[in-house]
Amino acid sequence: MPYQPPTHSVERSLRRTGATLVVGLDEVGRGAWAGPVTVGAAVTGLRRPPEGLTDSKLLTPRRREELAPLLADWVTAYALGQASSVECDELGMTAALRLAALRALEALPVRPDAVILDGKHDYLGGPWRVRTVIKGDQSCVCVAAASVLAKVHRDGQMAELAPEFPAFGFEANAGYPSPVHRAALEEFGPTEHHRLSWAFMDALPRWSHLKRSRITDDGEQLTLGF
Repeated sequence: MPYQPPTHSVERSLRRTGATLVVGLDEVGRGAWAGPVTVGAAVTGLRRPPEGLTDSKLLTPRRREELAPLLADWVTAYALGQASSVECDELGMTAALRLAALRALEALPVRPDAVILDGKHDYLGGPWRVRTVIKGDQSCVCVAAASVLAKVHRDGQMAELAPEFPAFGFEANAGYPSPVHRAALEEFGPTEHHRLSWAFMDALPRWSHLKRSRITDDGEQLTLGF
């Protein structure tokens, strides 16, 4: 399906209000059942991006793999931050996303004046100046770059786990739900890389003793019946 390439329009609007250095953030792994949540941060300036850049979800795995090294050389700066599956359980997803984003921003060699955050919810907050953009990974160059770099990195991490847990198909599903993943969970139970407070655990009575309390986005702890 044809798509409009991303532009620098949001970045330009932020520059007109005094933000000289703008970074794009995008997350990957929010909906996964296993593995970390990863946030990519990319500073691109206003240069023309590599051909074909868009939201990583609109690209084939092969094209993402081709683009990632080109982007790594092309961007002004980039960094990745992660929150582990254990941290996702302990903090809840909103706080885990913020932790991963802060780690990415702290790893940048430059300090941005403003952040373009993909989506409609500001999970980062102060002291950062944040502009949320729905489908920013499709419309903003710096967010699209962050999207691809984060996706390729996290997919690679999950593929590295696959030989240790061959039944789960991590090399293909990257920890997201799939028929293979579901079947392996039912037969073998969750691995050390699974998010044990996630709702999928409620459907695994055989492994209910491994469930953890669930943290809501407002920080409330829910006690799960075993």
